[in-house]
Amino acid sequence: MEMLELETIVHKNLLQINSTATSKAEILEELGERLQKEGFITNKKMFLDDVYLRETEGETGIGEGIAIPHGKSKAVKETTVAIATLQHEIEWETLDGDGVEVVILFAVRDTDANTTHILLLQKIAILLADETFIASIKQVQTIDDLYTLITKS
Repeated sequence: MEMLELETIVHKNLLQINSTATSKAEILEELGERLQKEGFITNKKMFLDDVYLRETEGETGIGEGIAIPHGKSKAVKETTVAIATLQHEIEWETLDGDGVEVVILFAVRDTDANTTHILLLQKIAILLADETFIASIKQVQTIDDLYTLITKS
């Protein structure tokens, strides 16, 4: 199996800094809109329906201010990840009961569900186990910095 580089799924045009979204619905809508505009998904509504379906299965707020919602969907053309940092913490169902400041949305082609998807989640999960990484991602001020942080960590 080829080595999966995060550069293959992290794209600068899917990164957002200091979103002014004030709710989970709003940030998911923003990220879904961006995924559709950039051609990674074919149908935002179908994709977001799948994201919300997954949300009912368990918390995607993993604590420390981070949420990792994901949609495995027929609407996804290419497995990728859209990431936003938030100006203000928003409410989310989280493991530690705190709000969320960073949202990492996985968009997964349903045919990739068992391979690429799992590897990506693992790679991101490893990053998110690192307190330094978490502190850094909350502080980034530019898309370039965010991109470098994720792909080079």
